[in-house]
Amino acid sequence: MTTARLRIVFMGTPEFAVPSLHILVDHGFEIGAVVTVPDKPAGRGQQMKESAVKQYARSMGLRILQPEKLKDPAFLGTLKDIKPDLQVVVAFRMLPEAVWSLPPLGTFNLHASLLPQYRGAAPINWAVINGDASTGVTTFMLQHEIDTGNILFQQEAPVGETDTAGDVHDRLMELGAGLVLKTVQAIESRQINPRRQEELISPEMSIRPAPKIFREHCLIHWDNPGRQIYNLIRGLAPYPGAWCTLRDPQGRTSTLKVYASAFEMKAHRLVPGTLISNKKDNFAVAVRDGFISLASVQLEGKKRLPVDEFLRGLPDADQWKMEP
Repeated sequence: MTTARLRIVFMGTPEFAVPSLHILVDHGFEIGAVVTVPDKPAGRGQQMKESAVKQYARSMGLRILQPEKLKDPAFLGTLKDIKPDLQVVVAFRMLPEAVWSLPPLGTFNLHASLLPQYRGAAPINWAVINGDASTGVTTFMLQHEIDTGNILFQQEAPVGETDTAGDVHDRLMELGAGLVLKTVQAIESRQINPRRQEELISPEMSIRPAPKIFREHCLIHWDNPGRQIYNLIRGLAPYPGAWCTLRDPQGRTSTLKVYASAFEMKAHRLVPGTLISNKKDNFAVAVRDGFISLASVQLEGKKRLPVDEFLRGLPDADQWKMEP
């Protein structure tokens, strides 16, 4: 374990941020405080739930701050009293300038894309939805406009043809922790060379955004090309899940979430959305250029099931219809 001189305030919330905090602790950096969201009620029992970052920080005996508002004078006063040399942000909220400009060495963020591509809240989902063969992680200094600060370091990672957003999330979570450590060590030794993002944008480059995922983004349109539908399904798995509407033989509708599928390109004359099932282990939907076989689904109000178990509880599956 190395001895580090920097005093760091770490800011993060979900599981994605935990390995980055862990690696800084493991390498001996002084964590002046960990800032995370307040505890929130969750689940059917509405029990108060701590963020993943808080759980880890508490297990390590680190000081934890959970401000309701980041501009709160008491919170800002506490940060100033801690006197951090540097702040590290991983999967946290948008910071006001009064916070990110406080440390003498500034504040950097870990972003789950190769900036300037996929600026926004859901970079992993959109990279998979768009069928990219690679993505990566970036550390950059915070400034006024979100995800536009000067780049410090980047590392590329592959996206397999069958990878879900969850697979890519886990890969980038570990890769990102290593990049956070590399960045902190480089800042400590004054060996950084920040690059303006504009320098990486060529005239022929198409910059793709990564906006927050809403319910309308998750709707499956069966008249789209099969590869596009397949990428949408894996890009929204395991959360929030792509969805469509099923109509039963009596005319009642239910929402069906699709978490895993396979695409077969094949010419046919069926109307997109036509259901095909052998009532045992095949539940496929005709699309413009082939068939999407559903592998893991969840009917509204039911548990998520592999398709063979799902079909056992749906004996008249071949009589159901997909809403257009």
